[in-house]
Amino acid sequence: MSFQRYMAMALYEPGFGYYVNGLHKFGAAGDFVTAPEHGRLFALALARQLEPLASRLGKNWTLMEPGPGSGSLARDVLSQLRNPPARYLLLETSAPLREVQRETLSALSEDLRSRVEWIAAPPDRGFDGAVIANEVIDALPVARFRVGETGIEQAVVTFVDGRLAWDYAPAEGRVLRAVEQVISDLPQPPGVGYTSEVCVDLPEWLDTVTAPLKRGMALMIDYGYPRREYYHPDRNDGTLVCHYRHRAHFDPFAWPGLTDLSAFVDFTAVAEAAQACGFEVAGFTSQAGFVLGSGVADQLEQVTDERDRMRLSGELKRLVLPGEMGDKFKVMALVREGDGALGGMPEAFALSDQVDRL
Repeated sequence: MSFQRYMAMALYEPGFGYYVNGLHKFGAAGDFVTAPEHGRLFALALARQLEPLASRLGKNWTLMEPGPGSGSLARDVLSQLRNPPARYLLLETSAPLREVQRETLSALSEDLRSRVEWIAAPPDRGFDGAVIANEVIDALPVARFRVGETGIEQAVVTFVDGRLAWDYAPAEGRVLRAVEQVISDLPQPPGVGYTSEVCVDLPEWLDTVTAPLKRGMALMIDYGYPRREYYHPDRNDGTLVCHYRHRAHFDPFAWPGLTDLSAFVDFTAVAEAAQACGFEVAGFTSQAGFVLGSGVADQLEQVTDERDRMRLSGELKRLVLPGEMGDKFKVMALVREGDGALGGMPEAFALSDQVDRL
C-alpha cells in the first residue's frame, strides 16, 4: 500500500489507530507536549488576537477548534476571553479523546461549559467567527516521495521477512502532480536520491474545515517551514518524525498504532490552499514572534510572588526560545473578510511578520 494509506491507518484506523485507541497522548504522561500543555500564556496570546474580532462580530460569534487534543487550549482560551463566543465547537471524532476533553473542561464555569459543543464534522450552517487549528496539519497523512533515476517515485509499504519495510514505485496521479508543482517552485530541482513528503490532502482538508466560516479568521499553528526551506537541498531525507513516550524516532513501522507519526508543514502550501479557498494571508510568523508580539510577557511584570514569576518565566522561555518551540513552530493568520470590516493584520504579527518568506 502507499505510505500515505499506511500513515492514515496507523493514526486513524477505528479501534487501533493512534488517535482513536483510547491511550493517553498528551502531557507528561503521554507521548508529546503541545504549547497549551505548557501553561496558559499561549492561550492568552491567542485570546488577545481574538478579542478585536469578537468585538467586531458581536456576541453571537462562533469559535471552532478541529483536533482539540486534551481540551487544554479550549479551556484556557474560553477562560481568558473577555467576550467569549456564543458557541465553542470542538471538532473531534474520537470518543476517548472527547472524554479527556470533557474532563479538562469540567474546570470551567457552568456558563462557559454551556457554550461548548462537540461535533464530528464541520457544521453545514455557516458562521461568523474563528477557527483555531493547533498542531493538526502535521497529523494529516503525507505521501513520501523520492527523486529517482528515471523520475519521481512514491514510497510504498511492503512486507519483507515478517516485517514492514519501505519500497518505491513510479509516482502517478495526485502525488506526481503535487511533487511536480513543488519542484517547479524551487530555485533548483533536487538531485537523484532526494527524499521528502508532500501532503496531497491539505487543500481538500482546509476547504472542508473552513467552509462554514463565512466571515472571520483562521489561525494555523504548527511546526514547519516555508517551501524553499522545507525542500532545502540539505534537508534531503524529509521531515517525517515519530514520537513515543516523549522520545523522537524515525521508524514509522515501529509499534504502529502506539506511535505518533507526523510531518512538518509546508506553510507555502497552506497559503496556496487558503487563497484558493478565498482567504487572505493576513500574517505569518514564528511562534516566538507571535507570542512576544501579543504582549503576554507583560504578565511577568504583574506577578509579585517569586515562585509564580519563575514558573511563568519558564513557560515563556519554552514558548519562545529557538532551542525550544520558538522557531520550529509557526503561526499563520487567514482572514475571510466578507464585507471587509474585520481590519488588517492581527496585532501579534506586527513584531515579526514573515509573509515574504512564503
